[in-house]
Amino acid sequence: MAAERRHAPSRGRPGAAVTVLLCAVMTAGLYGCADSGTPEPAPTSTPPPPTPPSTPVPQGVSPFTGLPARPAPVLAVKIDNVPPARPHTGLGAADLVYVEQVEGGQTRLLAVYSTDLPERIGPVRSARESDIELLAQFGRPALAYSGSQTALKPLLKAAPLYPLPPEDAPGAYVRDRGRAAPHNLYVLPGRALAAAPDAQDAKDIGFRFGAAPSGGEPVNERTVRFPASRYTFTWNATEKNWRVAMDGRPARTTDEGQVTAATVVVQYVTIRSSRFHDVLGSVSPYTETVGSGSALVLRDGRAHDARWSRPAAGDGTAFTTPDGAPLNFAPGRTWVVLAPR
Repeated sequence: MAAERRHAPSRGRPGAAVTVLLCAVMTAGLYGCADSGTPEPAPTSTPPPPTPPSTPVPQGVSPFTGLPARPAPVLAVKIDNVPPARPHTGLGAADLVYVEQVEGGQTRLLAVYSTDLPERIGPVRSARESDIELLAQFGRPALAYSGSQTALKPLLKAAPLYPLPPEDAPGAYVRDRGRAAPHNLYVLPGRALAAAPDAQDAKDIGFRFGAAPSGGEPVNERTVRFPASRYTFTWNATEKNWRVAMDGRPARTTDEGQVTAATVVVQYVTIRSSRFHDVLGSVSPYTETVGSGSALVLRDGRAHDARWSRPAAGDGTAFTTPDGAPLNFAPGRTWVVLAPR
Protein backbone atom coordinates (compact mmCIF):
# COMPACT_ATOMS: atom_id res chain seq x y z
CA MET A 1 0.00 0.00 0.00
CA ALA A 2 1.37 3.35 -0.96
CA ALA A 3 2.20 5.67 1.86
CA GLU A 4 -0.52 8.17 2.77
CA ARG A 5 0.05 11.52 4.39
CA ARG A 6 -2.07 13.99 6.28
CA HIS A 7 -1.93 17.62 5.32
CA ALA A 8 -2.26 20.86 7.22
CA PRO A 9 -5.50 22.84 7.40
CA SER A 10 -6.01 25.61 4.89
CA ARG A 11 -5.04 29.21 5.70
CA GLY A 12 -8.32 30.81 4.80
CA ARG A 13 -11.93 30.26 3.95
CA PRO A 14 -13.16 32.91 1.51
CA GLY A 15 -16.91 32.98 0.89
CA ALA A 16 -18.60 32.47 -2.49
CA ALA A 17 -21.62 33.80 -4.31
CA VAL A 18 -23.39 30.55 -5.18
CA THR A 19 -26.62 32.21 -6.25
CA VAL A 20 -24.99 34.04 -9.16
CA LEU A 21 -23.40 30.82 -10.39
CA LEU A 22 -26.68 28.94 -10.45
CA CYS A 23 -28.26 31.55 -12.71
CA ALA A 24 -25.42 30.97 -15.17
CA VAL A 25 -25.55 27.19 -15.30
CA MET A 26 -29.24 26.28 -15.34
CA THR A 27 -30.44 25.16 -18.77
CA ALA A 28 -33.54 23.46 -20.11
CA GLY A 29 -34.17 20.13 -21.83
CA LEU A 30 -34.61 16.46 -21.11
CA TYR A 31 -32.10 13.67 -21.49
CA GLY A 32 -33.27 10.17 -22.34
CA CYS A 33 -31.74 7.45 -20.19
CA ALA A 34 -31.91 3.71 -20.19
CA ASP A 35 -33.36 1.87 -17.23
CA SER A 36 -31.02 2.06 -14.25
CA GLY A 37 -31.64 -1.59 -13.50
CA THR A 38 -32.61 -0.69 -9.94
CA PRO A 39 -36.09 0.86 -10.15
CA GLU A 40 -36.61 3.96 -8.09
CA PRO A 41 -38.96 3.30 -5.16
CA ALA A 42 -42.43 4.66 -5.88
CA PRO A 43 -43.14 7.96 -4.12
CA THR A 44 -45.55 7.92 -1.23
CA SER A 45 -49.01 9.39 -1.74
CA THR A 46 -48.33 12.07 0.84
CA PRO A 47 -45.05 13.94 1.33
CA PRO A 48 -42.94 12.97 4.34
CA PRO A 49 -43.10 15.23 7.38
CA PRO A 50 -40.44 17.94 7.75
CA THR A 51 -37.01 16.61 8.62
CA PRO A 52 -36.32 17.13 12.35
CA PRO A 53 -33.08 18.84 13.36
CA SER A 54 -30.21 16.39 13.52
CA THR A 55 -27.09 16.45 15.66
CA PRO A 56 -24.20 18.26 13.92
CA VAL A 57 -21.00 16.34 13.21
CA PRO A 58 -18.85 16.71 16.37
CA GLN A 59 -15.46 18.37 16.43
CA GLY A 60 -12.54 16.07 15.60
CA VAL A 61 -14.69 13.91 13.31
CA SER A 62 -14.71 13.99 9.51
CA PRO A 63 -18.06 15.18 8.15
CA PHE A 64 -17.41 12.93 5.14
CA THR A 65 -16.68 9.64 6.95
CA GLY A 66 -17.80 10.00 10.55
CA LEU A 67 -14.33 8.88 11.68
CA PRO A 68 -11.73 10.82 13.70
CA ALA A 69 -9.91 13.36 11.54
CA ARG A 70 -8.17 16.70 11.74
CA PRO A 71 -9.49 19.69 9.76
CA ALA A 72 -8.02 19.61 6.26
CA PRO A 73 -8.82 21.16 2.87
CA VAL A 74 -10.96 19.42 0.29
CA LEU A 75 -9.60 18.21 -3.03
CA ALA A 76 -12.04 16.83 -5.59
CA VAL A 77 -10.64 14.90 -8.57
CA LYS A 78 -12.44 14.02 -11.80
CA ILE A 79 -11.43 10.44 -12.60
CA ASP A 80 -11.69 8.53 -15.87
CA ASN A 81 -13.68 5.32 -15.68
CA VAL A 82 -13.68 3.61 -19.08
CA PRO A 83 -11.99 0.17 -19.11
CA PRO A 84 -8.63 1.45 -20.52
CA ALA A 85 -8.39 3.78 -17.50
CA ARG A 86 -8.47 0.90 -15.02
CA PRO A 87 -7.05 -0.02 -12.58
CA HIS A 88 -7.20 3.35 -10.87
CA THR A 89 -4.61 4.85 -8.55
CA GLY A 90 -5.50 6.53 -5.26
CA LEU A 91 -9.23 5.87 -5.54
CA GLY A 92 -9.30 3.76 -2.37
CA ALA A 93 -8.15 6.73 -0.26
CA ALA A 94 -11.12 8.93 -1.20
CA ASP A 95 -13.48 9.85 1.63
CA LEU A 96 -16.35 10.03 -0.81
CA VAL A 97 -16.90 8.98 -4.43
CA TYR A 98 -19.69 10.17 -6.72
CA VAL A 99 -20.66 8.30 -9.90
CA GLU A 100 -21.91 10.62 -12.66
CA GLN A 101 -23.27 9.91 -16.13
CA VAL A 102 -21.47 11.46 -19.11
CA GLU A 103 -21.77 11.27 -22.89
CA GLY A 104 -22.72 8.01 -24.56
CA GLY A 105 -24.17 6.60 -21.34
CA GLN A 106 -20.68 6.17 -19.86
CA THR A 107 -19.78 7.35 -16.36
CA ARG A 108 -17.01 9.24 -14.61
CA LEU A 109 -16.06 9.42 -10.97
CA LEU A 110 -15.76 12.52 -8.82
CA ALA A 111 -13.59 11.49 -5.86
CA VAL A 112 -13.42 13.76 -2.80
CA TYR A 113 -10.36 13.76 -0.52
CA SER A 114 -9.68 15.41 2.83
CA THR A 115 -8.71 12.85 5.48
CA ASP A 116 -5.88 11.16 3.54
CA LEU A 117 -3.88 12.02 0.46
CA PRO A 118 -2.31 9.27 -1.65
CA GLU A 119 0.86 10.00 -3.61
CA ARG A 120 -1.02 10.29 -6.90
CA ILE A 121 -4.60 10.02 -8.16
CA GLY A 122 -5.98 9.13 -11.54
CA PRO A 123 -6.27 8.81 -14.41
CA VAL A 124 -7.66 12.36 -14.44
CA ARG A 125 -10.19 13.50 -17.07
CA SER A 126 -12.25 16.56 -17.92
CA ALA A 127 -14.86 18.40 -15.86
CA ARG A 128 -18.56 18.78 -16.65
CA GLU A 129 -21.14 21.47 -15.90
CA SER A 130 -22.83 19.23 -13.31
CA ASP A 131 -19.66 19.27 -11.18
CA ILE A 132 -20.19 22.93 -10.37
CA GLU A 133 -23.59 22.37 -8.77
CA LEU A 134 -22.54 19.15 -7.04
CA LEU A 135 -19.44 20.70 -5.46
CA ALA A 136 -21.13 23.90 -4.27
CA GLN A 137 -22.20 22.13 -1.06
CA PHE A 138 -18.53 21.70 -0.12
CA GLY A 139 -17.94 25.45 0.20
CA ARG A 140 -14.86 26.28 -1.86
CA PRO A 141 -12.94 23.07 -2.64
CA ALA A 142 -10.07 22.56 -5.06
CA LEU A 143 -10.98 20.66 -8.25
CA ALA A 144 -8.38 18.75 -10.25
CA TYR A 145 -9.38 17.90 -13.82
CA SER A 146 -7.69 17.52 -17.19
CA GLY A 147 -9.58 20.27 -19.00
CA SER A 148 -13.03 21.28 -20.22
CA GLN A 149 -14.88 22.54 -23.24
CA THR A 150 -13.93 26.12 -24.08
CA ALA A 151 -17.44 27.43 -23.39
CA LEU A 152 -17.45 25.84 -19.93
CA LYS A 153 -14.21 27.47 -18.78
CA PRO A 154 -15.80 30.79 -17.72
CA LEU A 155 -18.34 28.94 -15.57
CA LEU A 156 -15.61 26.97 -13.84
CA LYS A 157 -13.60 30.14 -13.24
CA ALA A 158 -16.67 31.86 -11.74
CA ALA A 159 -17.70 28.85 -9.63
CA PRO A 160 -17.19 28.66 -5.85
CA LEU A 161 -14.17 26.39 -6.22
CA TYR A 162 -10.48 26.49 -7.13
CA PRO A 163 -10.19 25.04 -10.66
CA LEU A 164 -6.87 23.26 -11.15
CA PRO A 165 -6.45 22.03 -14.73
CA PRO A 166 -2.88 21.26 -15.84
CA GLU A 167 -2.46 24.67 -17.49
CA ASP A 168 -3.08 26.36 -14.12
CA ALA A 169 -1.06 23.93 -12.00
CA PRO A 170 1.45 22.27 -14.35
CA GLY A 171 3.66 21.03 -11.53
CA ALA A 172 0.77 19.06 -10.05
CA TYR A 173 0.43 16.58 -12.94
CA VAL A 174 2.48 13.74 -14.38
CA ARG A 175 2.07 11.34 -17.30
CA ASP A 176 2.45 7.58 -16.99
CA ARG A 177 4.40 6.48 -20.06
CA GLY A 178 3.23 2.91 -19.49
CA ARG A 179 -0.32 3.89 -20.44
CA ALA A 180 -1.84 5.29 -23.60
CA ALA A 181 -3.18 8.85 -23.69
CA PRO A 182 -5.63 10.18 -22.69
CA HIS A 183 -5.81 7.63 -19.87
CA ASN A 184 -2.37 8.38 -18.44
CA LEU A 185 -2.65 11.75 -16.65
CA TYR A 186 -2.29 11.74 -12.86
CA VAL A 187 -2.51 14.49 -10.26
CA LEU A 188 -0.12 14.82 -7.33
CA PRO A 189 -2.53 15.96 -4.61
CA GLY A 190 0.00 17.66 -2.34
CA ARG A 191 1.16 19.89 -5.21
CA ALA A 192 -2.42 20.48 -6.33
CA LEU A 193 -3.43 21.81 -2.90
CA ALA A 194 -0.28 23.93 -2.80
CA ALA A 195 -1.68 25.67 -5.90
CA ALA A 196 -4.94 26.34 -4.00
CA PRO A 197 -3.72 27.28 -0.50
CA ASP A 198 -7.09 28.75 0.48
CA ALA A 199 -9.18 25.71 -0.41
CA GLN A 200 -11.83 25.27 2.26
CA ASP A 201 -11.59 22.62 4.96
CA ALA A 202 -14.07 19.75 5.02
CA LYS A 203 -17.47 20.99 6.19
CA ASP A 204 -20.85 19.51 6.99
CA ILE A 205 -22.53 18.36 3.76
CA GLY A 206 -25.55 16.76 5.43
CA PHE A 207 -24.28 13.24 6.09
CA ARG A 208 -24.99 11.70 9.51
CA PHE A 209 -23.25 8.64 10.94
CA GLY A 210 -24.23 6.22 13.67
CA ALA A 211 -26.48 3.27 14.41
CA ALA A 212 -28.42 1.82 11.49
CA PRO A 213 -32.12 2.55 11.21
CA SER A 214 -34.52 -0.24 12.06
CA GLY A 215 -35.89 -2.45 9.33
CA GLY A 216 -34.32 -2.59 5.93
CA GLU A 217 -34.11 -5.54 3.60
CA PRO A 218 -31.25 -8.06 3.70
CA VAL A 219 -29.20 -7.81 0.51
CA ASN A 220 -25.94 -9.44 -0.55
CA GLU A 221 -25.55 -7.67 -3.87
CA ARG A 222 -26.99 -4.69 -5.71
CA THR A 223 -26.33 -3.58 -9.30
CA VAL A 224 -26.98 -0.10 -10.68
CA ARG A 225 -27.06 0.26 -14.45
CA PHE A 226 -26.35 3.22 -16.69
CA PRO A 227 -26.89 3.08 -20.47
CA ALA A 228 -23.28 1.97 -21.11
CA SER A 229 -21.88 0.95 -17.72
CA ARG A 230 -22.88 -0.79 -14.52
CA TYR A 231 -21.79 -0.90 -10.89
CA THR A 232 -22.21 -3.83 -8.54
CA PHE A 233 -21.83 -3.65 -4.76
CA THR A 234 -21.37 -6.95 -2.92
CA TRP A 235 -21.58 -7.20 0.86
CA ASN A 236 -18.52 -8.67 2.57
CA ALA A 237 -19.77 -9.80 5.97
CA THR A 238 -16.25 -10.65 7.17
CA GLU A 239 -14.79 -7.21 6.55
CA LYS A 240 -18.09 -5.33 7.04
CA ASN A 241 -17.92 -3.43 3.75
CA TRP A 242 -19.24 -3.37 0.20
CA ARG A 243 -16.90 -4.53 -2.55
CA VAL A 244 -17.16 -2.38 -5.66
CA ALA A 245 -17.25 -3.86 -9.18
CA MET A 246 -17.42 -1.98 -12.48
CA ASP A 247 -18.89 -3.62 -15.57
CA GLY A 248 -18.70 -7.02 -13.92
CA ARG A 249 -15.06 -6.78 -12.81
CA PRO A 250 -13.79 -6.07 -9.29
CA ALA A 251 -12.67 -2.46 -8.92
CA ARG A 252 -9.02 -2.59 -7.89
CA THR A 253 -6.37 0.06 -7.49
CA THR A 254 -2.65 -0.07 -8.19
CA ASP A 255 -1.83 1.03 -4.64
CA GLU A 256 -4.54 -0.31 -2.31
CA GLY A 257 -6.14 -3.33 -3.97
CA GLN A 258 -9.90 -3.87 -3.84
CA VAL A 259 -12.07 -0.75 -3.65
CA THR A 260 -14.67 -0.89 -0.87
CA ALA A 261 -17.25 1.32 0.79
CA ALA A 262 -18.88 1.30 4.22
CA THR A 263 -22.05 2.86 2.81
CA VAL A 264 -23.43 2.96 -0.72
CA VAL A 265 -26.12 5.48 -1.64
CA VAL A 266 -28.13 5.06 -4.83
CA GLN A 267 -29.51 8.59 -5.24
CA TYR A 268 -32.18 8.83 -7.94
CA VAL A 269 -31.87 12.13 -9.82
CA THR A 270 -32.99 13.87 -12.99
CA ILE A 271 -30.45 13.64 -15.82
CA ARG A 272 -31.17 16.03 -18.67
CA SER A 273 -29.36 17.64 -21.59
CA SER A 274 -26.92 20.47 -20.95
CA ARG A 275 -26.01 23.20 -23.43
CA PHE A 276 -22.61 21.53 -24.01
CA HIS A 277 -21.45 18.64 -26.18
CA ASP A 278 -18.25 16.71 -26.75
CA VAL A 279 -15.97 16.80 -29.81
CA LEU A 280 -18.10 14.13 -31.50
CA GLY A 281 -21.25 16.20 -31.07
CA SER A 282 -22.77 14.08 -28.29
CA VAL A 283 -24.75 16.21 -25.86
CA SER A 284 -23.32 16.28 -22.33
CA PRO A 285 -25.81 15.17 -19.68
CA TYR A 286 -26.55 17.46 -16.73
CA THR A 287 -27.14 15.65 -13.42
CA GLU A 288 -29.42 17.65 -11.14
CA THR A 289 -28.38 17.32 -7.49
CA VAL A 290 -30.47 20.18 -6.09
CA GLY A 291 -34.04 19.23 -5.26
CA SER A 292 -35.43 16.10 -3.65
CA GLY A 293 -36.23 12.53 -4.46
CA SER A 294 -35.87 8.94 -3.37
CA ALA A 295 -32.76 6.92 -2.65
CA LEU A 296 -31.59 3.51 -1.52
CA VAL A 297 -28.99 3.32 1.24
CA LEU A 298 -26.89 0.14 1.56
CA ARG A 299 -25.17 -0.44 4.90
CA ASP A 300 -24.42 -3.43 7.11
CA GLY A 301 -25.74 -5.89 4.53
CA ARG A 302 -29.19 -4.28 4.35
CA ALA A 303 -30.98 -1.94 1.95
CA HIS A 304 -32.98 0.97 3.35
CA ASP A 305 -35.47 3.04 1.40
CA ALA A 306 -34.67 6.72 1.83
CA ARG A 307 -35.47 10.25 0.75
CA TRP A 308 -32.92 12.93 -0.17
CA SER A 309 -33.32 16.69 -0.03
CA ARG A 310 -31.06 19.57 -1.03
CA PRO A 311 -32.95 22.88 -1.20
CA ALA A 312 -30.15 24.95 -2.76
CA ALA A 313 -26.68 24.43 -4.18
CA GLY A 314 -25.02 25.89 -1.10
CA ASP A 315 -26.89 23.44 1.15
CA GLY A 316 -25.82 19.94 2.07
CA THR A 317 -27.81 16.86 1.07
CA ALA A 318 -29.93 15.35 3.83
CA PHE A 319 -30.90 11.69 3.70
CA THR A 320 -33.88 10.55 5.73
CA THR A 321 -36.07 7.52 6.26
CA PRO A 322 -39.43 7.60 4.43
CA ASP A 323 -41.06 8.98 7.59
CA GLY A 324 -38.59 11.87 7.77
CA ALA A 325 -36.11 10.75 10.45
CA PRO A 326 -32.37 11.28 9.73
CA LEU A 327 -30.85 8.15 8.18
CA ASN A 328 -27.39 7.38 9.55
CA PHE A 329 -24.60 6.10 7.34
CA ALA A 330 -22.05 3.56 8.56
CA PRO A 331 -18.80 5.30 9.55
CA GLY A 332 -16.24 4.99 6.78
CA ARG A 333 -16.00 5.73 3.07
CA THR A 334 -19.18 6.35 1.09
CA TRP A 335 -20.06 5.90 -2.58
CA VAL A 336 -22.96 7.93 -3.99
CA VAL A 337 -24.31 6.67 -7.32
CA LEU A 338 -26.26 9.45 -9.05
CA ALA A 339 -28.61 7.13 -10.88
CA PRO A 340 -31.26 8.16 -13.42
CA ARG A 341 -34.81 8.25 -12.12
